[in-house]
Amino acid sequence: MIKKLKTGATVAASAAADAAVRATVETIITDIQTRGEAAVREYSTRFDHWSPASFRLSQAEIDACIAAVAPRTLDDIRFAQAQIRRFAQVQMLSIRDVEVETIPGVQLGHRNIPVNSVGCYIPGGKYPMVASAHMSVLTAKTAGVKRVIATTPPYDGKPEPAVIAAMALAGADEIYVLGGVQSIAAMALGTDNIAPVDMIVGPGNAYVAEAKRQLFGRVGIDLLAGPTETLVICDDSVDAELVAVDLLGQAEHGPTSPAVCITTSREIAEALPAAIETVLARLATRDIASVAWRDHGEIYLCDTQEEMLEQAERVCSEHVQVMTRDPDWFLQRMTNYGALFLGARTNVAYGDKVIGTNHTLPTRGAGRYTGGLWVGKFIKTHTYQRVLTDEASVLIGEYCSRLCEIEHFAGHQEQADIRVRRLKSGGA
Repeated sequence: MIKKLKTGATVAASAAADAAVRATVETIITDIQTRGEAAVREYSTRFDHWSPASFRLSQAEIDACIAAVAPRTLDDIRFAQAQIRRFAQVQMLSIRDVEVETIPGVQLGHRNIPVNSVGCYIPGGKYPMVASAHMSVLTAKTAGVKRVIATTPPYDGKPEPAVIAAMALAGADEIYVLGGVQSIAAMALGTDNIAPVDMIVGPGNAYVAEAKRQLFGRVGIDLLAGPTETLVICDDSVDAELVAVDLLGQAEHGPTSPAVCITTSREIAEALPAAIETVLARLATRDIASVAWRDHGEIYLCDTQEEMLEQAERVCSEHVQVMTRDPDWFLQRMTNYGALFLGARTNVAYGDKVIGTNHTLPTRGAGRYTGGLWVGKFIKTHTYQRVLTDEASVLIGEYCSRLCEIEHFAGHQEQADIRVRRLKSGGA
């Protein structure tokens, strides 16, 4: 039996918060659509206290940011980017153009074409999210996107040098210091000084995710990557302290970040609340992480692995860390998640920062129908067809004519019939 030992926020409370976010975002987007650059600047001033002469950084400003970063930090950024690029390049090799002759004289195929322009949002108002620059800008460039622009909020009232350096080293063509809904709207709608993009990617808070949702259709998006979620699946092969560290390591993202433990170990389930308090005491981010755990932390005690799997599939968390004696058992059976972290030797932080997989992942149950950001998200697969012989066109045309007649599409039917008539009679 699955027993819930700690409960998070209620569905009703989450729904009320969502409604308030929707209304705020809709107002901002409508205002920016109406007033353009002036509205963008007003919201940047109001929310970020930031109104520079130009939101776009010059090459001299970018160079100054890079020069301000310690050499060791630049080396670390380059190492992380090398891992992410390497895995993205391997993924690109799995995406192939195809062409096949399905019947004699009929060729079908598809071409994989990169999106022409992408806007990458790198969050950073609360923490300088250096890694998000690698995950979006670098991945888009590896996919072959021609124009990649990157935006990030000011940090402590100015551009954050390490974030700007990461954007530049990843290959961003334009870099803007601009955050929040106003940044998403400016990239999607365009302003006097920012040409609109075809697609927007990157994680963010609830307002950023909602802005992407409302603008979807006007532009493409990667996915709705909202507040970070983490789930630890464990048995008694690990201890409560390790579980607590891994839960709080993601809860520190923000006060609305869910952190869930599913375990077959009663000892861990009962010891975890105290372990959480012990670990919080040594974290500088305890004020945020403690609220996330208090309001959105959950503990489930299960009797079997099958019950843990059942509950994990139901939770459908963004990050799923499996610390059991046989983590591959879950790899072979789980279907609903953002990314898996298998075994106690790895953890979500490795994936977030450096190991090579992408950290922009589906949240709020979206792992049921989509994976995370990868080079394939920047690729459009377009089909084409070619008929090489009169005989093939007549064969397909006769089938097409009868099928169109069933649907009463006279115009469609005539497209087929005219070719059948002409080609059977030897005409062009």
